[in-house]
Amino acid sequence: MDFTNRTVVVTGAGAGIGRAYAEAFAAHGAAVAVVDIDETRARETAQALSESGASALGLGADVASEDATREAISKIVDRFGHLDVVVNNAGLHLGIYNETTELPVEEWRRLLDVNVLGALLWSKHARPHLAGRDGAILNQSSNSSTMGVGAYSVSKLALNGLTASLAREFADDGIRVNAIAPGFVESDAAREGLSETHKAMVMQGQITKRVGQPRDLVDTVLFLCSGQSAFVNGQTWFVDGGWQVRL
Repeated sequence: MDFTNRTVVVTGAGAGIGRAYAEAFAAHGAAVAVVDIDETRARETAQALSESGASALGLGADVASEDATREAISKIVDRFGHLDVVVNNAGLHLGIYNETTELPVEEWRRLLDVNVLGALLWSKHARPHLAGRDGAILNQSSNSSTMGVGAYSVSKLALNGLTASLAREFADDGIRVNAIAPGFVESDAAREGLSETHKAMVMQGQITKRVGQPRDLVDTVLFLCSGQSAFVNGQTWFVDGGWQVRL
Protein backbone atom coordinates (compact mmCIF):
# COMPACT_ATOMS: atom_id res chain seq x y z
CA MET A 1 0.00 0.00 0.00
CA ASP A 2 2.34 2.65 -1.34
CA PHE A 3 1.01 6.24 -1.34
CA THR A 4 4.11 7.83 -2.83
CA ASN A 5 3.14 10.77 -5.06
CA ARG A 6 -0.38 10.71 -3.60
CA THR A 7 -1.91 13.54 -1.59
CA VAL A 8 -4.22 12.60 1.26
CA VAL A 9 -6.37 14.88 3.40
CA VAL A 10 -7.62 13.67 6.77
CA THR A 11 -10.19 15.82 8.55
CA GLY A 12 -10.34 15.84 12.33
CA ALA A 13 -6.70 14.78 12.34
CA GLY A 14 -5.36 17.06 15.04
CA ALA A 15 -5.55 14.28 17.61
CA GLY A 16 -6.89 10.80 18.31
CA ILE A 17 -7.87 8.39 15.57
CA GLY A 18 -7.58 11.03 12.85
CA ARG A 19 -3.98 11.70 13.81
CA ALA A 20 -3.26 7.96 13.72
CA TYR A 21 -4.63 7.89 10.17
CA ALA A 22 -2.53 10.88 9.12
CA GLU A 23 0.61 9.28 10.59
CA ALA A 24 -0.09 6.01 8.76
CA PHE A 25 -0.52 7.68 5.37
CA ALA A 26 2.66 9.70 5.92
CA ALA A 27 4.55 6.54 6.86
CA HIS A 28 3.43 5.01 3.56
CA GLY A 29 4.74 7.87 1.45
CA ALA A 30 1.78 10.24 1.13
CA ALA A 31 1.82 13.98 1.31
CA VAL A 32 -0.71 14.65 4.07
CA ALA A 33 -3.01 17.59 4.70
CA VAL A 34 -4.11 17.64 8.33
CA VAL A 35 -7.40 19.46 8.85
CA ASP A 36 -8.95 20.16 12.23
CA ILE A 37 -11.36 22.68 13.71
CA ASP A 38 -8.54 23.42 16.15
CA GLU A 39 -5.91 24.98 13.91
CA THR A 40 -3.21 24.76 16.56
CA ARG A 41 -3.63 20.99 16.83
CA ALA A 42 -3.67 20.65 13.05
CA ARG A 43 -0.40 22.54 12.75
CA GLU A 44 1.19 20.58 15.58
CA THR A 45 0.31 17.28 13.93
CA ALA A 46 1.57 18.48 10.55
CA GLN A 47 4.79 19.67 12.18
CA ALA A 48 5.32 16.26 13.76
CA LEU A 49 4.78 14.58 10.39
CA SER A 50 7.23 16.98 8.75
CA GLU A 51 9.83 16.22 11.41
CA SER A 52 9.45 12.53 10.60
CA GLY A 53 10.31 13.27 6.97
CA ALA A 54 6.83 13.57 5.45
CA SER A 55 5.43 16.41 3.40
CA ALA A 56 2.57 17.82 5.47
CA LEU A 57 0.27 20.82 5.78
CA GLY A 58 -1.86 21.76 8.78
CA LEU A 59 -5.09 23.71 8.31
CA GLY A 60 -7.87 24.87 10.60
CA ALA A 61 -11.39 24.47 9.23
CA ASP A 62 -14.93 23.69 10.32
CA VAL A 63 -15.94 20.83 8.02
CA ALA A 64 -19.58 21.93 8.18
CA SER A 65 -18.73 25.25 6.53
CA GLU A 66 -18.88 25.16 2.74
CA ASP A 67 -16.71 28.27 2.42
CA ALA A 68 -14.09 26.83 4.77
CA THR A 69 -14.14 23.56 2.86
CA ARG A 70 -13.59 25.25 -0.50
CA GLU A 71 -10.77 27.37 0.92
CA ALA A 72 -9.01 24.43 2.55
CA ILE A 73 -9.17 22.26 -0.58
CA SER A 74 -7.83 25.14 -2.65
CA LYS A 75 -4.89 25.54 -0.27
CA ILE A 76 -4.17 21.81 -0.35
CA VAL A 77 -4.14 21.67 -4.14
CA ASP A 78 -2.04 24.84 -4.33
CA ARG A 79 0.50 23.33 -1.94
CA PHE A 80 0.74 19.80 -3.32
CA GLY A 81 -0.47 20.20 -6.90
CA HIS A 82 -3.18 17.53 -6.69
CA LEU A 83 -5.49 15.64 -4.35
CA ASP A 84 -6.04 11.88 -4.42
CA VAL A 85 -7.66 10.71 -1.18
CA VAL A 86 -10.13 12.29 1.23
CA VAL A 87 -10.71 10.75 4.66
CA ASN A 88 -13.80 12.32 6.23
CA ASN A 89 -12.89 11.53 9.83
CA ALA A 90 -14.07 14.71 11.59
CA GLY A 91 -17.18 14.23 13.65
CA LEU A 92 -19.06 14.91 16.86
CA HIS A 93 -19.06 12.01 19.29
CA LEU A 94 -21.61 10.39 21.59
CA GLY A 95 -21.82 12.16 24.96
CA ILE A 96 -24.98 14.29 24.78
CA TYR A 97 -25.62 12.76 21.38
CA ASN A 98 -26.64 9.51 23.08
CA GLU A 99 -29.98 11.29 23.48
CA THR A 100 -32.70 11.41 20.84
CA THR A 101 -35.90 13.20 21.85
CA GLU A 102 -34.23 15.03 24.73
CA LEU A 103 -31.51 16.48 22.51
CA PRO A 104 -32.23 20.11 21.61
CA VAL A 105 -33.00 20.67 17.94
CA GLU A 106 -30.05 23.05 17.55
CA GLU A 107 -27.75 20.25 18.73
CA TRP A 108 -29.37 17.84 16.26
CA ARG A 109 -28.67 20.31 13.48
CA ARG A 110 -25.05 20.76 14.50
CA LEU A 111 -24.57 16.99 14.73
CA LEU A 112 -25.98 16.38 11.26
CA ASP A 113 -24.10 19.37 9.84
CA VAL A 114 -20.77 17.94 11.01
CA ASN A 115 -21.26 14.17 10.76
CA VAL A 116 -23.24 14.03 7.52
CA LEU A 117 -23.09 17.30 5.62
CA GLY A 118 -19.40 17.75 6.48
CA ALA A 119 -18.61 14.53 4.60
CA LEU A 120 -20.89 15.63 1.77
CA LEU A 121 -19.20 19.02 1.42
CA TRP A 122 -15.67 17.64 1.42
CA SER A 123 -16.63 14.96 -1.08
CA LYS A 124 -18.47 17.41 -3.32
CA HIS A 125 -15.67 19.96 -3.50
CA ALA A 126 -12.88 17.39 -3.73
CA ARG A 127 -14.60 15.56 -6.58
CA PRO A 128 -13.16 17.66 -9.45
CA HIS A 129 -9.64 17.08 -8.12
CA LEU A 130 -10.10 13.35 -7.50
CA ALA A 131 -11.67 12.66 -10.90
CA GLY A 132 -9.44 10.71 -13.24
CA ARG A 133 -6.83 10.04 -10.55
CA ASP A 134 -8.22 6.77 -9.16
CA GLY A 135 -9.44 8.92 -6.32
CA ALA A 136 -10.80 7.52 -3.08
CA ILE A 137 -13.06 8.88 -0.36
CA LEU A 138 -13.39 7.19 3.01
CA ASN A 139 -16.05 8.22 5.52
CA GLN A 140 -15.71 7.54 9.24
CA SER A 141 -18.89 5.81 10.31
CA SER A 142 -19.46 3.73 13.45
CA ASN A 143 -20.77 0.33 14.43
CA SER A 144 -23.35 2.24 16.47
CA SER A 145 -25.04 2.98 13.12
CA THR A 146 -26.74 -0.41 13.62
CA MET A 147 -27.29 -0.06 17.38
CA GLY A 148 -29.80 2.77 17.77
CA VAL A 149 -27.76 4.73 20.32
CA GLY A 150 -29.43 8.12 20.14
CA ALA A 151 -28.81 10.90 17.66
CA TYR A 152 -25.21 9.84 17.08
CA SER A 153 -26.35 6.50 15.66
CA VAL A 154 -28.84 8.26 13.40
CA SER A 155 -26.10 10.50 12.01
CA LYS A 156 -23.82 7.54 11.30
CA LEU A 157 -26.60 5.52 9.68
CA ALA A 158 -27.25 8.53 7.45
CA LEU A 159 -23.53 8.62 6.65
CA ASN A 160 -23.66 4.98 5.54
CA GLY A 161 -26.45 5.92 3.15
CA LEU A 162 -24.52 8.94 1.91
CA THR A 163 -21.52 6.70 1.26
CA ALA A 164 -23.53 4.41 -1.02
CA SER A 165 -25.18 7.35 -2.79
CA LEU A 166 -21.89 9.14 -3.47
CA ALA A 167 -20.31 5.90 -4.69
CA ARG A 168 -23.01 5.65 -7.35
CA GLU A 169 -22.72 9.30 -8.37
CA PHE A 170 -18.92 9.43 -8.45
CA ALA A 171 -18.27 6.08 -10.14
CA ASP A 172 -18.11 7.51 -13.66
CA ASP A 173 -15.31 9.82 -12.48
CA GLY A 174 -13.29 6.82 -11.32
CA ILE A 175 -13.74 7.78 -7.66
CA ARG A 176 -14.50 5.11 -5.08
CA VAL A 177 -16.41 5.97 -1.90
CA ASN A 178 -16.43 3.67 1.11
CA ALA A 179 -16.83 3.93 4.88
CA ILE A 180 -15.16 2.36 7.88
CA ALA A 181 -17.34 1.65 10.92
CA PRO A 182 -15.21 1.15 14.04
CA GLY A 183 -16.48 -0.31 17.26
CA PHE A 184 -15.28 0.95 20.62
CA VAL A 185 -11.74 2.14 20.09
CA GLU A 186 -9.77 3.53 22.98
CA SER A 187 -9.47 7.19 22.11
CA ASP A 188 -10.08 10.39 24.05
CA ALA A 189 -13.41 10.93 22.29
CA ALA A 190 -14.62 7.40 23.04
CA ARG A 191 -13.55 7.55 26.68
CA GLU A 192 -15.38 10.84 27.16
CA GLY A 193 -18.48 9.87 25.19
CA LEU A 194 -19.27 6.42 26.57
CA SER A 195 -20.56 5.61 30.04
CA GLU A 196 -19.05 2.68 31.92
CA THR A 197 -22.34 0.84 31.40
CA HIS A 198 -22.13 1.33 27.64
CA LYS A 199 -18.50 0.26 27.56
CA ALA A 200 -19.40 -2.93 29.43
CA MET A 201 -22.24 -3.59 26.97
CA VAL A 202 -19.87 -3.17 24.04
CA MET A 203 -17.31 -5.53 25.50
CA GLN A 204 -19.99 -8.11 26.24
CA GLY A 205 -21.27 -7.86 22.67
CA GLN A 206 -17.88 -8.18 20.98
CA ILE A 207 -16.62 -11.64 20.15
CA THR A 208 -13.03 -10.34 20.28
CA LYS A 209 -12.61 -9.75 24.00
CA ARG A 210 -10.36 -6.75 24.12
CA VAL A 211 -10.65 -3.01 23.67
CA GLY A 212 -9.90 -1.74 20.18
CA GLN A 213 -6.94 0.58 19.56
CA PRO A 214 -6.46 3.15 16.78
CA ARG A 215 -3.85 0.88 15.22
CA ASP A 216 -6.59 -1.73 14.71
CA LEU A 217 -8.22 0.58 12.16
CA VAL A 218 -5.17 1.80 10.29
CA ASP A 219 -4.58 -1.14 7.94
CA THR A 220 -8.24 -1.20 6.87
CA VAL A 221 -8.14 2.54 6.18
CA LEU A 222 -4.99 2.21 4.08
CA PHE A 223 -6.46 -0.75 2.19
CA LEU A 224 -9.75 1.00 1.38
CA CYS A 225 -7.90 4.08 0.12
CA SER A 226 -5.38 2.15 -1.98
CA GLY A 227 -5.44 0.46 -5.35
CA GLN A 228 -5.54 -2.90 -3.59
CA SER A 229 -9.25 -2.33 -2.98
CA ALA A 230 -10.01 -1.17 -6.52
CA PHE A 231 -13.11 -3.40 -6.74
CA VAL A 232 -14.55 -2.27 -3.38
CA ASN A 233 -17.06 0.55 -3.73
CA GLY A 234 -20.06 1.86 -1.83
CA GLN A 235 -19.36 -0.36 1.18
CA THR A 236 -19.35 0.21 4.92
CA TRP A 237 -16.67 -1.96 6.52
CA PHE A 238 -17.22 -2.82 10.18
CA VAL A 239 -14.04 -3.06 12.26
CA ASP A 240 -15.58 -3.71 15.63
CA GLY A 241 -14.25 -6.90 17.18
CA GLY A 242 -17.10 -8.93 15.72
CA TRP A 243 -20.00 -6.93 17.16
CA GLN A 244 -22.05 -7.45 14.00
CA VAL A 245 -22.07 -11.25 14.47
CA ARG A 246 -22.67 -11.25 18.22
CA LEU A 247 -25.10 -13.84 19.60
